[in-house]
Amino acid sequence: MPHTTKLYEDIPSTCWPIVYSTDYNITFIGLEKLHPFDSGKWGKVINFLRDEKLITDDTIVAAKEATEEDLLVVHTRRYLNKLKWSYVVATITEIPPLFLLPNFLVQRRVLKPLRTQTGGTIMAGKLAIDRGWAINVGGGFHHCSSDKGGGFCAYADITLAIKGNGHGRDFMDDKRVYIMDVYNRHIYPGDTIAKRAIKRRIELDWGTEDKEYLEKVETHVKGALNEITPDVIVYNAGTDILDGDPLGGLSISPQGIIKRDEIVFRIARSRSIPILMVTSGGYQKRTARIIADSILNLHNQGFIDKTLSGSHDSGI
Repeated sequence: MPHTTKLYEDIPSTCWPIVYSTDYNITFIGLEKLHPFDSGKWGKVINFLRDEKLITDDTIVAAKEATEEDLLVVHTRRYLNKLKWSYVVATITEIPPLFLLPNFLVQRRVLKPLRTQTGGTIMAGKLAIDRGWAINVGGGFHHCSSDKGGGFCAYADITLAIKGNGHGRDFMDDKRVYIMDVYNRHIYPGDTIAKRAIKRRIELDWGTEDKEYLEKVETHVKGALNEITPDVIVYNAGTDILDGDPLGGLSISPQGIIKRDEIVFRIARSRSIPILMVTSGGYQKRTARIIADSILNLHNQGFIDKTLSGSHDSGI
């Protein structure tokens, strides 16, 4: 019997296909400061977009929390039961003091925000198909697979939206899914099993800068789409490539990140392929401003609009 979810709903045309909830943000007695990830960045992105008059609270799509039934579409019950142990969540989120907290608090203050972002990605997937594009201001938990979390990723939202090293494992033998990954060869992906699922690997060296990075992104996105014509592109738009990021090890400027997103959207729009963007990793406080500036640039360039659907006239 097919699973019926309440995460899909008809969204008024007056709304942008931009998905967010205030429940995305993780703030709890300062514990969020123990991880380099800015666990309040999603709200900051929305505030910047609101300040720039691109959106209002009435014109964005409110994400809903994914239920256990939603999560079981991909996750094993065994894995979801493991999240009822605080030490497991502490390991996945890399915040050791969570080990000391009662699990009901961990569920409410840490896992509920991540479940809501997961619901947001699933909703945005449907919106992308309906509207031609969608952005979940959160999500992108690509280190999580059906039975294993890690790297601040407790739920496999990308896998759930379609049906990281996480989703690489989930799609190991699925010929319908084509994974392209651009990454620092020296640090990712350590999971050699998952790496085998990547159909197109673009491996970079420490300190790679804008020119080489952007040329490779453009060449390989076009190359991938010359090999396949997907029903939807799930674009994991992480900002951990930013110069100075403590984990990424690359040297991409803020302008380079904005240009990268523009390139990906331009190619997708020109080929009339729906695109879902999730914001994923990024471990500096300035990433929220960069994400907001990128979304504003996509709008200014004509690649996203409230009513935009179908093809875009710009050439590749």
